Amino acid sequence: MSSTAEPGTDTGVPIEKLNLVEAVCDGLYTEMSQHDDVVVLGEDVGKNGGVFRATAGLYEEFGEERVIDTPLAEAGIVGSAIGLALSGMRPVAEMQFMGFIYPAFDQLVSHAARLRSRSHGQYTVPMVVRAPYGGGIHAPEHHSESKEAFFVHEPGLKVVCPSTPYDAKGLLTAALRDPDPVIFLEPKLIYRAFKQEVPTGSYEVPLSEASVRREGSDISVYTWGAMTRPTLIAADNLADEYGVDVEVVDLRTLSPLDIETIVESFKKTGRAAVVHEAPKTAGLGAEISSTIQEEALLHQEAPIKRITGFDTPMPLHGVEDYYLPQAVRIQDGILETVEF
Repeated sequence: MSSTAEPGTDTGVPIEKLNLVEAVCDGLYTEMSQHDDVVVLGEDVGKNGGVFRATAGLYEEFGEERVIDTPLAEAGIVGSAIGLALSGMRPVAEMQFMGFIYPAFDQLVSHAARLRSRSHGQYTVPMVVRAPYGGGIHAPEHHSESKEAFFVHEPGLKVVCPSTPYDAKGLLTAALRDPDPVIFLEPKLIYRAFKQEVPTGSYEVPLSEASVRREGSDISVYTWGAMTRPTLIAADNLADEYGVDVEVVDLRTLSPLDIETIVESFKKTGRAAVVHEAPKTAGLGAEISSTIQEEALLHQEAPIKRITGFDTPMPLHGVEDYYLPQAVRIQDGILETVEF
């Protein structure tokens, strides 16, 4: 059964309450149950169920030929996934952390992203690369990177980052059914932060469609992934303390962007801020700001504010919380833009 209704809608579809990592696992299970060409491969995804247990139970259900434990070799994992995709399979390659994806960068940008154009459309690469993403869990070096801009910059790759369990399952389903390679970033800070009603059957959340999480009239704030929750908290605080009406737009898909929703929201409010945990320089916030300038300059009433991580490596856990945009810092940045 397919459903596209938001949580809380009475559709008669069976639901269960899941957190984000459970929703990812459920999405994989549902698609693997329905489609024999979906396989999962990566380090410890089989018997151990993955470092965050995102593949727990899949090995027991589908066996070692469809849930494949690989050596610790990210280039080999992604290269193998490309070969499987070209052979008619729909592989899901897991990187244990986004910071471990760099050895596979050449496979992704030189091969996966280019094969459709290189073959003049004769071949596509229907594969998903899943990666736990972002900071906030006090992990060691290379475990907390937010490098979405690397992949957004590459034509031929789609980049997705959910912020809720419902979206995680629906976006993963859409990614698995897409004919092109998708980088699926899972914000591990909120893997188990909250639960939400999720349909038990199959459904899609369309790629490249943003979601307006909170309607507002004074300023548009664009964000995604784990930063959506503190942004919504900041928006509620500003409404209560200052009477500022903030519209929060969760992009969900980072490439291709939902430019229509971005621009229409800005035309309504005339002010904007972008919140992301990646470093500020050349981050996705700069692209969003430029898009607004190009498409809606005459509606602009204040400079666009970027509320981001800093232009440093992700620090170790002692100051990690200071590095990440928290609700207070987001609130201050929004207020500065509104009062300009």
